[in-house]
Amino acid sequence: MSPLSESAPAKPLEIVIPDCCNIGIMVKSLLFVNGVALTIILIDANSVYTGLLSFIEASMLIELASLTSLFALCGLRRIIKTVPPWGQRIACALVPAAITGLIIHYLLNDPAGMISLSRLSVPEGVVCAALFGIGLQHYFELRTRAFSPALAEARLQALQARIRPHFLFNSLNAVLSLIRTEPRRAETTLEDLADLFRILMRDSREITTLGNEVRIGMQYLSIEKIRLGERLQVKWDMDNIAGDVLQRATTPALLLQPLLENAVHYGVEPSHENAVINIAIARVRDRIEIVMTNPYHADVVSAGNHMALDNIRERLALLYDMEAQLTTNVVDGKFEVRLYLPYKKAAA
Repeated sequence: MSPLSESAPAKPLEIVIPDCCNIGIMVKSLLFVNGVALTIILIDANSVYTGLLSFIEASMLIELASLTSLFALCGLRRIIKTVPPWGQRIACALVPAAITGLIIHYLLNDPAGMISLSRLSVPEGVVCAALFGIGLQHYFELRTRAFSPALAEARLQALQARIRPHFLFNSLNAVLSLIRTEPRRAETTLEDLADLFRILMRDSREITTLGNEVRIGMQYLSIEKIRLGERLQVKWDMDNIAGDVLQRATTPALLLQPLLENAVHYGVEPSHENAVINIAIARVRDRIEIVMTNPYHADVVSAGNHMALDNIRERLALLYDMEAQLTTNVVDGKFEVRLYLPYKKAAA
């Protein structure tokens, strides 16, 4: 059989159901549903006071149906393996519709029920819930697709910024200086350099483990150490995170390396003295906290620094919404980056 006749590897299934386990998506969905319901009730009411009372009365049904639907879709998204995208879109309409219909039916037929929903029949509730479900699914899917070109462009800009000619030339010159005196170290450095460039070509939307990100960061710093010598001092603090957590916690690919490069480029290179980069990684309950500090030089133009940080913020917003955060500050002459990620385990 010729190579051309061999079947191509199966394309991974596209998941178009929103990640309803994500706090940001839950909050946005609830705000949207409640906002639309409040608007419709106020328009239909005789007065604002009457409308607000009607909304408070109806909000018990709205919150119960919305939260139950979000939890159901959260679980459904986790177990979907073979359902095509069109089937997932239909599920986003059918699941809220079925849940809302059941809630309205049993509440309306419960003589002891405390809520009066006589103005909303089961068919009306089913249709409204289905429209909300498909509308929100479409919005979050379009939002994800809208980020894709921006991510591709940001990735190209990041690669052009990272693979700077002076970094490559200086690293190769440093290796050449080691070939005769320390050939083993020169060989290891070349291997690290090749591995680093291979990783930099990876799609920045891929998910990897925190342990891999730390390893890549250490490889990058070891190359810069040869170039900068004793001026570059690095301190890793990982006492507050277990080794198994480090290897299981998921993170976007190429997250730490750009931050470390910024620390080297804007914190160490302008220094005439030894400069220390501190990296502390810890697990605090259900999230991962990364704190990185380096010397701050107010006279150094840092437009590229902001570009890299904005790129990371965009990726975190797309992948984690409100569950992840990146903040920067200048504290006691140090530029500080704080990164918060939800602790999610890699699949076994």
